[in-house]
Amino acid sequence: MSVYDQLKALNIELPPVAVPAAAYVPFVQTGNLVFLSGHIAKKDGKVWAGQLGKNTTTAEGQQAARAVAIDLMGTLHAAVGDLNKVKRIVKVMSLVNSTGDFTEQHLVTNGCSELLGQVFGPQVGAHARSAFGVAQIPMGACVEIEMIAEIG
Repeated sequence: MSVYDQLKALNIELPPVAVPAAAYVPFVQTGNLVFLSGHIAKKDGKVWAGQLGKNTTTAEGQQAARAVAIDLMGTLHAAVGDLNKVKRIVKVMSLVNSTGDFTEQHLVTNGCSELLGQVFGPQVGAHARSAFGVAQIPMGACVEIEMIAEIG
């Protein structure tokens, strides 16, 4: 099954690339690697604000991370033209806006990782990962995720 068939089966429509909010580009390709800048969580077209451990639950954070994964795939599609060219999702780095005593950043990030596995399959979608708790993310977003992909 192609990546696009899988997206359709999951009822996912890829968004266009968001305009950067600061002095950076949405992606950079060097050789076979595509580096995607951090994408913040959005809900209904607006920043998905919140702090895990304070006013956002782990389950809500997982949904936010899933939403970020969809945005990342939209940017990756714009970068390479065809998501079926992706040979491997290499690395995901997740920043979770959380209180000092919140310890479930890894569970929040599963919202992104699990969707990538569903869309790209277990071989291509399995990736290395880091999940960090941070004191704040731009515009108060609850999650920000960046990604590295290999294309062929």
